[in-house]
Amino acid sequence: MSAATTRSRTPDRLCAEAVDLAREAAEEAAFPGVVGEHLAHFTEGDRVVTHLFEAKEPGYRGWHWAVTVARASRAKLVTINESVLLPGTDSLLAPEWVPWSERLRPGDMGPGDLLPTEAEDLRLEPGYTGDDGPPPDSPLSDEMAELVEAEDAEVEGGSPATLPRVPTRGSIAAVAEELGMRRARVLSRYGLHIAADRWEEAYGAKTPMAQAAPATCVSCAFLVPLAGSLRQAFGVCANEFSPADGRVVSLAYGCGGHSEAAVMPTPLRPVHVLDSMGADAFTLRPDPEGGSVSETPDAPSEELGHS
Repeated sequence: MSAATTRSRTPDRLCAEAVDLAREAAEEAAFPGVVGEHLAHFTEGDRVVTHLFEAKEPGYRGWHWAVTVARASRAKLVTINESVLLPGTDSLLAPEWVPWSERLRPGDMGPGDLLPTEAEDLRLEPGYTGDDGPPPDSPLSDEMAELVEAEDAEVEGGSPATLPRVPTRGSIAAVAEELGMRRARVLSRYGLHIAADRWEEAYGAKTPMAQAAPATCVSCAFLVPLAGSLRQAFGVCANEFSPADGRVVSLAYGCGGHSEAAVMPTPLRPVHVLDSMGADAFTLRPDPEGGSVSETPDAPSEELGHS
């Protein structure tokens, strides 16, 4: 057994009795009147004792001041080691610090906000630009960094520098830009997968709306297919009455606004028919006996009393 383990854990008497010295150190670190009663003391090591005092500062419920005192070997003078404000078991603590990149949520960005992406972002991978380096307007290019320094130096006068955004006609970079390929970085396979998972969760086949839909979006006329590999599974809804209008939806999604779900019948137009084959009776003259005499267009004139 080592000598260190045989030493007594009994608090040093002189250090344990230095309550007033510890209180003075706590009040010096805080303010007079906010250091409360002496709560307890415990041994930190040989001739090292920590005194605990109640903290009466507003907003620090359950906290306490901890002042550690020590004494050298064979010395009778007790000195201050450190003083600190520590939380207790029922203290009100701030939430654990989270980096800003992990605190962002969809919808947090506002007008004028900038969201930088890391150079090693797993969602992105280098694109084809036709050049050995990134394009001049890329945030990763050296020319952009030089432009920022030049504009900072020319704040008081002069026109800002311009960037050659249009590549030389006929160059590989010009062909790449025409095909939509001239980008410093593009979505990686991982970036495509997490985007597809996010869209599938929001507007996919397992949503309550899709479960109650009469048909899926794959047969809907309001679906605008995406380009590239995502075309096989997603599109954009263009039905203004759909809850997914303007959103990326899965082809297995559906809603009650499907173009072929309930086709309204064409209303019948009224047609006026003239019957030229029948005859209607009508009154010619009053009857002398108080009645009336009627005739039809095809009745003989003798029957009507004509000579």
